[in-house]
Parts: sequence; C-alpha cells; structure tokens
Amino acid sequence: MNYQKLDAALAMALNDLTDSQEPSLAVFIHTEPVLDAAAIAILENSGISGVTSGKDIFTATLSPNAISQLSEQAWVKYLKLSQKLHLVNRKMSMRTFGV
Repeated sequence: MNYQKLDAALAMALNDLTDSQEPSLAVFIHTEPVLDAAAIAILENSGISGVTSGKDIFTATLSPNAISQLSEQAWVKYLKLSQKLHLVNRKMSMRTFGV
C-alpha cells in the first residue's frame, strides 16, 4: 500500500478494520484526467460505474484490499475518505437581530 496517496483519515480508518475483503469505506479516488483502457478497466472492476476519460474524481465504497491496489497505480493521485456531513441546528435568537 502506498500510504503517501492516502489522506490521514483514510489511513486511520484502514487501521481500525479487521476484514480486508469487505467493502466498507466510502472514498474519493482522484486520478489523472486522461485514463487508458487498462485504468478504466481497473476502476470498473472495483465497482465504479460511469468511468470515462476526462473525468478525474470518482467515488466508491471499497475494501481495504481494493484501496491498497488502487494506491499502487501510477495514475491514481490520491485517495480520500468520504466524511459524513452533519447539519448544524442553531436556533436564531431575537438578540441576534438586535430586537
């Protein structure tokens, strides 16, 4: 595995997993903008649909093994863990408006 291509959150998440075959991590895959047929085939075999040359960011839920294999590809720039976003509930008080 090429850890230089992984963001810190993804590297930490990989350390916490026990099953290396289970697709359990949602990741962004940043690639070179022009992909050859072999690179497209590798991405499609990883379960990524809609792979076309000219597109350079893909999302997928991958296993640690798949992440390791992708990180070794020269055309993969880096892999980033997708983070769940949380809405911030903040009640506006009347004081905010100076009333």
